[in-house]
Amino acid sequence: MGLCFTKSQDIPISSSDSPPRPYHPKPSQPHHPAYPTRPAPVPQYSSPSLSRHPIPPSQIGPILRKPYVDITSIYVLDKELGRGQFGVTYLCTERSTGRKYACKSISRRKLPTDKDIDDVRREILILEHLSGQPNIVEFKGAYEDRQNLHLVMELCSGGELFDRIITKGVYSEREAAKICRQIVNVVHVCHFMGVMHRDLKPENFLLVSKAEDSPLKATDFGLSVFIEEGKVYRDIVGSAYYVAPEVLHRNYGKEIDVWSAGVILYILLCGSPPFWAENEKGIFDAILEGKLDLESAPWPTVSPSAKDLIRKMLTRDPRKRITAAQALEHPWMKEDGVASDRPISSAVLTRIKQFRAMNKMKKLALKVIS
Repeated sequence: MGLCFTKSQDIPISSSDSPPRPYHPKPSQPHHPAYPTRPAPVPQYSSPSLSRHPIPPSQIGPILRKPYVDITSIYVLDKELGRGQFGVTYLCTERSTGRKYACKSISRRKLPTDKDIDDVRREILILEHLSGQPNIVEFKGAYEDRQNLHLVMELCSGGELFDRIITKGVYSEREAAKICRQIVNVVHVCHFMGVMHRDLKPENFLLVSKAEDSPLKATDFGLSVFIEEGKVYRDIVGSAYYVAPEVLHRNYGKEIDVWSAGVILYILLCGSPPFWAENEKGIFDAILEGKLDLESAPWPTVSPSAKDLIRKMLTRDPRKRITAAQALEHPWMKEDGVASDRPISSAVLTRIKQFRAMNKMKKLALKVIS
């Protein structure tokens, strides 16, 4: 039931591609889509002295700086779809059209500091900036009332990536390549449009519908930032298994997203992450040690081309790591590429199922460390 949009800016994946159509950002967005220097300021509501019908400051929300809106006048909030640390996601129906969306309602009490408010404003700006691009959730709008901030976006009703793989019960390298192509395309689109995701993991990708050929959509940009040219990022963010070594060294840039996508690809072909331990510290130690196993089972049955791409995506030196655009052109990744149709070992599916169950219990997500 996802409401998908097919028209989008054409983003080249190599220097030989023709340049994209001019992009005309909204006033609230960064001036240049490829190299914005900082998050655009949240638009201020018009001053009462300039307004024909002044609105009292008590009616202006402190987060969006716009008048309070009763979201139930626009949408009918239906069943709960999920619950997280900061809020609840509901199925909602637009009253004027009957269309179904997802509404993420964040309690304002969960945003007690200026930094918390700045973070959620940035997430909204990034969702607006990327909305309409392939494999990225379509953003409908943000609304604020006295209790909650509501983010309304495309409904992706097909479930999480690993759940679909487990339910299907069999897949091939070619299907893994198709999945990875969509994930890496998200990285490419983000980087082209001046955004670093910083938290790529399977849980942040949902299928639009339960159809066999349903596309994947990236749905969570809560840790994403606009890339500031020349800036070195030092805050540790992300999710343990998918963190690049340079994040742990507190010296990183957008290359970390390619690493995270490479970890997802490794899991798709092996069933478990490349750097494994029973606790967070052990995982970080394994990442820093950097021993990449492409020899043990099931790797002898995996194609050399797939292993070549993994090595390039998990290159420890970010300066030598393959870019998202280059990865999309890799022979194994390309739509008409060399990835095999031969079914992947059932042992891989068993491992994915075990990893998925364990990850649901442990929830090894990092807290942002300033």
